[in-house]
Amino acid sequence: MAEYVNNLSLQPVGLSIQAVTVSERRVVVVVYAGAMALDITGPMEVFDTANRLLAPSGLPYRIDLVSADAPLVRTSSGVVVEALPLETGQGAIDTLLVPGGWSLDNALRDRALVSWIGRAAARSRRVASVCGGSFLLAEAGLLNGRRATTHWAYSAAMACRYPEVTVDAEPIFVWDGPFVTSAGVSTGIDMALALVEADHGAALALETARFLVLFLKRHGGQSQFSAVLDAQLADHPPIRTAQEWILENLHNPLPVAEIARRANMSVRNFARVFRREVGTTPGQYVERTRIARARELLETTDLAISQVASRCGFTATETFFRSFGRTLGLTPKEYRHRFQVISPSGLIDRHHETNRSPA
Repeated sequence: MAEYVNNLSLQPVGLSIQAVTVSERRVVVVVYAGAMALDITGPMEVFDTANRLLAPSGLPYRIDLVSADAPLVRTSSGVVVEALPLETGQGAIDTLLVPGGWSLDNALRDRALVSWIGRAAARSRRVASVCGGSFLLAEAGLLNGRRATTHWAYSAAMACRYPEVTVDAEPIFVWDGPFVTSAGVSTGIDMALALVEADHGAALALETARFLVLFLKRHGGQSQFSAVLDAQLADHPPIRTAQEWILENLHNPLPVAEIARRANMSVRNFARVFRREVGTTPGQYVERTRIARARELLETTDLAISQVASRCGFTATETFFRSFGRTLGLTPKEYRHRFQVISPSGLIDRHHETNRSPA
């Protein structure tokens, strides 16, 4: 995907969205040949389940699939979905949903499709995308001056191609005004649950998540960056050696001068090469790696928060709390309560966890 995005030279059409009032919760999903099936069906199942759980007085979602390739559209996995022609997507829209897919290069070159998305957005109350669908929103000029996300593997390509968009590779979804962009594939489900919560309240969103047998309902600040860190292992041997040493010594202070010495480089040269190879400063990388290790410990152990902080190299628990909150938008205790699944002693007792001291 990154290769074809970098090779495209099309320019955004410069459309914008206006405030729209709707009388029904009409969800219009734009599908195209080669789109990813779960990008489409994941959010759809959330809305459909919410409909089934709504009280009779609730305002249900009406889901329409539209496509230039109607009536039958083959997704990237071979699943065929039935869609209506694009022209049936006229009128006011509550939520316009745009999926990603392995054929996104063809979709981006389809000027009629991009233009239609821009026009449809102008009559939508809000616009959402899953994974690479954010590229189509950006291609239509809809994300200029806004913050957005996409799959972490393609965030650099998106930032390069659309410099007027502030691309944030870390959150699983980003809500900026009427636009909601989500990261890779399954995060479209998290995003759809957030939309249900905004429309009908947290209770229905949680009931929907439970009915779909989802372990948890993740908020948008949940980070993609453990995957990003895996992708950031540099090819340049001295930098890779430094990264591996960092991972082995997270419990210790890690001054840049010491890390540079391990790479056998001057501090100035090391900082320059590290940023070029990894895409972040050494200090930022160390902090994010400490947080990634802390997440792992919070998810899989019963260690006290102060012990987690110490094992990850934070000299003070207060510093750990600030760094953790800045990165994930949660306190360590909140994160553990949401994401801890199992410990060495077995399944976590949620009641015990809720009442345990944060220290």
